[in-house]
Amino acid sequence: MRRSSSALYYAQLHVEVPNGAWRQAQLGLKFGGVGLCSVSLHAAAAFIASLSSSGFGSIHLQQAVVAFNSQVSLPNAISVISILVSPTPTQKVLSGMIENQLFSTLLESSSHTNRARLLSAAAPHSSSWLSVVPSTGLGLHLESNEYQMALKWWLGLDTSGRSMCLFCPDTALDPLGHHAVTCRHGGDVVIHYNRLGDEIFDICRRAHLSIRLEKGNGSLETLITPDQLTSFIFGWDRGKPAALDITITSPLCPAILGESCHQAGAAVLAAEARKLHSNGPKCQELGYYLQAGISPGHSPVIPQVISGG
Repeated sequence: MRRSSSALYYAQLHVEVPNGAWRQAQLGLKFGGVGLCSVSLHAAAAFIASLSSSGFGSIHLQQAVVAFNSQVSLPNAISVISILVSPTPTQKVLSGMIENQLFSTLLESSSHTNRARLLSAAAPHSSSWLSVVPSTGLGLHLESNEYQMALKWWLGLDTSGRSMCLFCPDTALDPLGHHAVTCRHGGDVVIHYNRLGDEIFDICRRAHLSIRLEKGNGSLETLITPDQLTSFIFGWDRGKPAALDITITSPLCPAILGESCHQAGAAVLAAEARKLHSNGPKCQELGYYLQAGISPGHSPVIPQVISGG
């Protein structure tokens, strides 16, 4: 399967797919993969679930249990007796144990940069862009070239094309695409920022909430006062208004990489702390409702996001 899939992916992505990217691609969306599950990797789980449900034991079941136990960690090991006596785990549960071990092994063999990328890709809802039903009318669609580039970025493939940044003199694009999605001169960060602000505005409008959008210059580096927040919602809770803010960040930022490679969402937690430190005292002084909310993830459509209110 790997050989045929490799040929297919090479034809679609036009780039050599290394072993690490293939191992990620074979994982389910929950673990930051794309669902190209290997039949051989999950054969033992499928056999155990199907044969044990029939109530018959055999030498083949014993062999499948041995094969399964070699793929999972010791706490998840099973025995023939436990299968025949206790309620049998479904194939989904057994395959989940295998994928959890595969993901842990992949993390252990990865560099700090790839560890941060993989942990963010496996964060809740990060892979939603891969499972959403495409809809042109709702804006939930990607062109073929956009999808190819997004998939390369998701799998940690080289997206640089060995080229230089058009906006930063003497700056080469890195293979993982970190500079491309975080360049302060290219406008993509501000575009993401504005789109998220527009979504918040639209949600509040549909809920018949009075909201005011930011009137500042959109700079993400300036100290934002409550009058320059992303949005300001009147009468949010017990008559108090709510001040919402959005920050675009990345788990691959050098300043936070040491923590991002060990904890998913470390970049947004750091951004949350910065925002609460800068805006929290002023909001409390003015009597604004203050509630922080985090939406972590590693998505080629919207990078890691934090919204604090």
